[in-house]
Amino acid sequence: MAITVSQPTGNSNDGFTPKGVKNSLFNLADPTKYTSLYDFINEVNAPDVRAQLVKQYGDQGITGFLKLTGAVNAAGTADQVQYFEEARLHQGQAVATGFASATTGDITVTAAGSDNATAMVARVGDILLNPADGERLYVTAASGTTVSVATLSGNASAVADAAVLPIVGNMFAQGSDQPGNFLQSNVVRRINDYAIVKEVYEVSGSQATNIGYIDLGGGDYRWYIKSEADTRQRFLDKREMTMLLGEKTSAVTGVAGTEGYFAAIEDRGIVTSDIIDALDDLDVIVKQLDKNGAPAEYAVYANSNQFLKLDDAIAGIESGNGGLMAAYGAFNNDKDMALNLGFKSFSRGGYTFHKHAWKLLNDPTLLGQTSIGQQVASGVMIPIANVVDPKSGNRAPALEMNYKATNGYSREMEHWVTGGGVLGFTNDTQDLAKFNYRSECCLVTRAANQHVLIKATA
Repeated sequence: MAITVSQPTGNSNDGFTPKGVKNSLFNLADPTKYTSLYDFINEVNAPDVRAQLVKQYGDQGITGFLKLTGAVNAAGTADQVQYFEEARLHQGQAVATGFASATTGDITVTAAGSDNATAMVARVGDILLNPADGERLYVTAASGTTVSVATLSGNASAVADAAVLPIVGNMFAQGSDQPGNFLQSNVVRRINDYAIVKEVYEVSGSQATNIGYIDLGGGDYRWYIKSEADTRQRFLDKREMTMLLGEKTSAVTGVAGTEGYFAAIEDRGIVTSDIIDALDDLDVIVKQLDKNGAPAEYAVYANSNQFLKLDDAIAGIESGNGGLMAAYGAFNNDKDMALNLGFKSFSRGGYTFHKHAWKLLNDPTLLGQTSIGQQVASGVMIPIANVVDPKSGNRAPALEMNYKATNGYSREMEHWVTGGGVLGFTNDTQDLAKFNYRSECCLVTRAANQHVLIKATA
C-alpha cells in the first residue's frame, strides 16, 4: 500500500518550507509600516538588554528610623512589657470649686480616690500660690474635701473653679508638731502587648531555575532572588510601621494590639495643631518642652512640606542672631557625623534640633498622601536617647524596641524555608520553596510627654 506524507507549512505555498519559516524576500516590510531596512531579519537580532536594574524610586525601604533615633533592643520574656514612669515631684492643689474675693475662704476638692488630679494634697501649714493674682494662700485647715485658706498679705483674693494652686512652701509656729500626714511618691505603670508580624514568599522549582535579564548581584540572574529580597524588605518595613502606627484594641478577636509610637504621643505627648511654619511656632513647642523637663537635644523627622518650612523658619538663626551654635552631643560632638547621617542641626531656646527627612512620610504609597499628613503625622520630635540628665546622671532611652527571646531563642527576626526538594530544602512534599518570616515585638515609648507629634491642618 502506498503511503502519503504531510508536513505543516503554515503560510508557505511551496509545499516544503516548515511552518513558521519566512524565506528571504524583497520588500518584505509593507511600505506604509516600514521602520527599518532590516525589518525582514529583525527576528535574528539579539535584544540589547542592560543587566542593571534601574531603581526609579530610589531605595524604597523605609526601615532605619528606630535605629537612627537610638532605639535600644531588649529581650522580652512575657506576653506584655511593663515599665514604670515617675509622677511629678511637685503636685499642685487642683480646685473643684473656688471662692469669690475674700481674705479667707474654702476650696473644695474632689474626694480622695475618685480623681487623683483633684484629690487632697494640701496640708495645714502649706503655702499655695494663686495663679490668678499671685497672692500667697496659707492653709489653715484641710479635711475631707475642704481646704481652708487665708491670704498672707491680708489682701482679698479670689480662687477660680478648676484652678491649680502650686504648693510653694510651708510655715509653722514655734514649738509646733511635725505635719500629721505625708505625700507618697507615685509611679505610673504602663503596659504594652507584643505584636506578631508575619510574611511569606514562594517560588516553584521551575521558576527557581529560570534565568532572567537582570543581574541581581554577583552575576546571579535568577529573578526569584529579587522577589524574595523585596518580600523581606516589605516585611521589615511593615514591622517598623506596626511599631509606629499600632494601636491597642478590643475590637479584634484574639489580637490585643500594641501601642505604636504615634498612639503613645497622641495619648500622653505633645501634639501640634499645625506644622511649624515660623520661629514663633517653634518657640511655642520650646516652652512646652520646658514644662516637661525635656532633654537638650532632639531629632526631628519630618515630611518634605514640614522639612522645607523648617528650613525657611530657621534660615536666619545663626550664632549671635537669635540662636546658638548647635550642639552635637548625640553624635559624639562630631558635626561631620551628623551630616553624614543626613542630619541638619540648629539651636533654639537652649535646645538643639537635628533635622532629618523621613522617607516614610514622603512615600505616596505609604504615609506620603497629603491627607495622611493631616490626620496622622507630618513629623515628630524625639528626645535623643544618649542624652544624660546633668542632675541625676540617669541614662534613659527614649525608645526601646523589645523582642521575645529566652535561652538562645529569639523571635526578633525568624526566617526559615520549607520545600519539596526545591533549592535543596527537603522538609515538605510540594514542588516549591516557601520562605517564612516572623517577628514578635513591641515598642516602649518612655516619657512620651517629652515627644512631639507634628500634624498639619486640612
